[in-house]
Amino acid sequence: MKDTSSNFRVAREDLARFMQAVLKAAGADQASANAVTRALITASRMGTDSHGLRLLPHYLQALKGGRINGAPEMQFHQRLAATGFLDADNGLGHLAGYIAMEHAMAMAEKVGMGAVAVGNSSHFGAAGCYALAAAELGYLGMAFCNSDPFVLLHEGAKPFHGTNPIAFAAPVEGEAPYLLDMATSSVPWNRVQQYGAIGRELPDQVAADAAGKVSRAPGDVAALLPLGGSSFGFKGAGLGGMVEVLSSMLSGMQHGFKLLPMGGPDMSTPRGVGHFFLVMKPDAFADAGTFMRAMAEYLADLRAQPAVPNALVMAPGDREWRCQAQRDAEGIPLDSANQRAYAEIADQYHIAPLSRLD
Repeated sequence: MKDTSSNFRVAREDLARFMQAVLKAAGADQASANAVTRALITASRMGTDSHGLRLLPHYLQALKGGRINGAPEMQFHQRLAATGFLDADNGLGHLAGYIAMEHAMAMAEKVGMGAVAVGNSSHFGAAGCYALAAAELGYLGMAFCNSDPFVLLHEGAKPFHGTNPIAFAAPVEGEAPYLLDMATSSVPWNRVQQYGAIGRELPDQVAADAAGKVSRAPGDVAALLPLGGSSFGFKGAGLGGMVEVLSSMLSGMQHGFKLLPMGGPDMSTPRGVGHFFLVMKPDAFADAGTFMRAMAEYLADLRAQPAVPNALVMAPGDREWRCQAQRDAEGIPLDSANQRAYAEIADQYHIAPLSRLD
């Protein structure tokens, strides 16, 4: 895979084959390799490459260094009828996320709701993957995660919270789910890295330099601004704190300000990331079919609203499903930085390289 052209696209099946093979070669067991592959491809199919295929080299580095346990023995402890704790045994967060959601859905099926706190975990990619796993089976799903400090507090000079994402997904009869997946910072940190890799300038009011001054140059960025930017960042900072309480305190993990940096240099010490997942069964709240009818009416009214010139009103998830349909048909694109990274991985692990779609 030496061609670093801008239109390099691969089939998702080939990308899955590559990821599976290299993760196992790096020490991940089959369940872990399956979970990472599922999450990364789900994100990249929807156009979120910053939390998709771009993350594979990082996970390989963490496996190699020993930070992540490639063959964990995760233990679930049910506390009450609708609550439990999953000890992820320092394994890959993607496996922890999908296992936690399975337990939460099982509890929701019995008693209407299920909530699972996860401790001793690691980075889990896009939070939306786990909310989506519930919605695809007819449940409402929510996912939260803490992370190491990248985000300024409102009027703060130094990073305190992580990007601390919130994801919510709801089933829609006959359609793809309603899907909200957002960082509580103005942008995720991976977006800064992605823009830096391709030499692109950041939008205004999303990041700051070491002095706390807003900067649009990825190479100068030392922190992210909370959602709302300089003027209204108290909203994002408050949401980031909510995610911290759910992810850190309920799981007994240290809060994000004390987490080791995701990017190292220490790649041998487990980080102890915390997650929180909530699942609700719609028919546990109203008569069967009430929720689905209400969702259909709400989305029809939302999408029928007038838009400003040259724009289109969309529900959360609409943009992602359009991107997914296009990428499923045309292939998943790799920018020049990812092309080089995947070529190096193929050489290092003696894996057949990705094949470019014609």
